[in-house]
Amino acid sequence: MNKYKKYSKMWFLVLLLIAFVAGCGSSSGGDDGVLSPDTTAPTVSSTVPLDQATGVALNSTVNDIFSEGMNAATLTTATFTLKQGSTPVSGAVTYAGTTTTFTPASNLTPTVSSTIPLDLATGVALNTAVTAVFSEAMNPATLTIATFTLKQGSTPVSAAVNYVGTTTTFTPAGNLTANTVYTATITAGVKDSAGNALAANKVWSFTTGTTLAAGPAPVILGTAGNYVILAKAAISATGVTAVTGNLGLSPAAASFITGFSLIADATNVFSTSSLVTGQVFAADNTVPTPSNLTTAVLDMMTAYTDAAGRAPDVTELGAGNIGGMTLVPGVYKWGTGVLIPANVTLSGGPNDVWIFEIAQNLVMSAGTRVNLIGGAQAKNVFWQVFGIVDLGTTSHFEGIALVQTAITLKTGATANGRLLAQTAVTLDAATVVQPAP
Repeated sequence: MNKYKKYSKMWFLVLLLIAFVAGCGSSSGGDDGVLSPDTTAPTVSSTVPLDQATGVALNSTVNDIFSEGMNAATLTTATFTLKQGSTPVSGAVTYAGTTTTFTPASNLTPTVSSTIPLDLATGVALNTAVTAVFSEAMNPATLTIATFTLKQGSTPVSAAVNYVGTTTTFTPAGNLTANTVYTATITAGVKDSAGNALAANKVWSFTTGTTLAAGPAPVILGTAGNYVILAKAAISATGVTAVTGNLGLSPAAASFITGFSLIADATNVFSTSSLVTGQVFAADNTVPTPSNLTTAVLDMMTAYTDAAGRAPDVTELGAGNIGGMTLVPGVYKWGTGVLIPANVTLSGGPNDVWIFEIAQNLVMSAGTRVNLIGGAQAKNVFWQVFGIVDLGTTSHFEGIALVQTAITLKTGATANGRLLAQTAVTLDAATVVQPAP
C-alpha cells in the first residue's frame, strides 16, 4: 500500500510538470484557458507613403505599421532600407508601438511622376509635344534643351522647352517622323526650387504612328491629374454613389467631405470609403498630404487659365445650344452658357483634342449624353466653365471639367473623366470614373 501511494505521488508530480512546461512555451490563449504557441507571422498593415504614391514631400519620413508588436532589436537599417534605384539612402530607424520609422539623413530628391506620351506608347501623333510632370515645383532655369532632350537614335530633335506649374513641355520644331522610336531624357541636372537635383535621369521612349493630332495641344493638368475629383470647398454624396479614382479637397478639411462615411488610415495620411475605389485626401490629413493638395489645386487653377486662354477656332456655335451636333476637334468658345438638350457627339481620333471655353454655365438635360466616336478619348476633352456644371438626371458626361465654381451630378448621372472644381462637387447617386491614361 505504501508503494502504491509513493508512485501515485510521483505521477501526479510528473503530470503537473508537463502542464507547467506547456504553459511556459505558449503565447496565446484558447477557449479552455490553455495557452497555445503564436505561429502567426506578422504583416505590414500599412505604409506611409503609400505604394506608388506621387508628390511625396522631400522631407518625408517612411513608416511601416505592423499587425502586432515587434521585436525592436530586429528593426535596423539592415532590415528596413530605402533606396533610390539601387543606391541606399542614409538614415536612422526607430520603433514605437507597432510603427517603424525610417528618417533619411537629408531631404529626398525630386522625381518625374508622369509623362506624355507614356513610356512605350505606340501610335503617337506626329505633331505631339512631350511633357513631364514633376513631384514638386522645379527651378525653371534648370529646364533647358540641354537637360530635356528628345532623340531619334542618336540624332537630337530641335525644340523649345518651357515650364509651368509642375510641368515641363518639349515642343519639337517640326513634326516627328512616322513609325519611328524616339527617346526622351530629363537629366539629373534639373533641380527643384531649393536646389535639390532630380534623383536620376528620367528616360522613356515611344513610337510614332502615321497621323497628325487634330485640334489644339492638350491642357496639362499637372498633379491635379492624380485626382478624379478635386475641389477647394466641399465634396458631398447622397444615395448609391460610386467613384473610381482619388478624391482631394483643399484648403477645406475632411469634415467637408460628406456622405462618404470616411475611415481614416492609421497614420491619417488619407481616408477610405466604401463608395470610393481609391483614396480620399483632405487638407487636414498628416504630411505630406497638405502640401501635395496645395500643389494639385495650384495645378488645377493653372490648367483652368490655360484652357480659358486658347485661341478659338469656332465662336458662339448654335448660340450656345449644341444639342444634336457632331463636333470635330478644335477650340470652341462661347460668351454665354451652353445647353445640351439632346445628345452631342465628338468625332475624332485617339490623339485629337477638344477644348470648350464657356463663359457662363454648362447644363445637360436629363437623359442626354456626350458620346465619343472614332477613337476619341475622354482625357483629351476639356470643358473650361466659368459658371456651374449641372449634369441632369441619368445624363452621361465625357471629359475633364475645369470649373470656376461648382459641379453637380443629379440622380443617376455618370461621368467618365475628371471633375475639377474651384468650389464644390455634389453627387446624387452618381457614378464617376477616371479616364483611361
